[in-house]
Amino acid sequence: MSPSQKKIVPVHKLNTDHSNLGDPEISSSLSINKSKAKKLRLFAFLSWFLAIGVEVAAYFVLQKTPINFVLLTVLIVIILIFAILGSYLWKKANRLDPASKKNKFKFFIQNQLGVIMSLIAFAPLIILIFMNKDMSKKQKGVFGSIAVIALLIAGVSGADFNPPSLEKYKEQTEQVKSLNGGNDYVYWTKSGKSYHLFSTCSYINSDRTTEIFEGTVAQSRALKNITDLCDRCEKNSQKEH
Repeated sequence: MSPSQKKIVPVHKLNTDHSNLGDPEISSSLSINKSKAKKLRLFAFLSWFLAIGVEVAAYFVLQKTPINFVLLTVLIVIILIFAILGSYLWKKANRLDPASKKNKFKFFIQNQLGVIMSLIAFAPLIILIFMNKDMSKKQKGVFGSIAVIALLIAGVSGADFNPPSLEKYKEQTEQVKSLNGGNDYVYWTKSGKSYHLFSTCSYINSDRTTEIFEGTVAQSRALKNITDLCDRCEKNSQKEH
């Protein structure tokens, strides 16, 4: 397929809500989908609630003698699945509706809540396993280790090592506008790691590409978690100007 035949898919018509962002300058330059973010956060809390509910079920399994270790292992896996799902939905919501760095405490809690909820879902269970009087040292070592490993997996999945922020969105948007003649639209692909200023950029306009997405910088982060501007596009734009 030749470059001129690439399908451009516009995503900038998504519903947005700029209310209560706290900074008119930022809210006027970004596309923030707060309504969709609220739904994702609701489902994230539901998933975390189910993880904690299964944790309670695991507590009752530990109270019965003899302990059903197969069931205990299954419950630990289910807790892990719900914990990871909740964190995935929560981080996706944060990309749609990022926090501001002005309130450092809120910024930290909002972006690392997945880690906190993972601790709540696993830490009490780990303590109960190691304190259980009906389990041998070997059993405590095996199932305690399984629970600890599950906690580590859930914690890493819940952590956001490059959290989005309103300020970062604004900074990147202004950069694109300065390079793009005041236009804040960029291009990206499903598997791409960078957003581009030109749909004709050879990094995305190749034989492997069937469609190219067009939208704002904030939408590229919200939809695909793309955080970087293509170096080649940046250099070409600077040469043009």
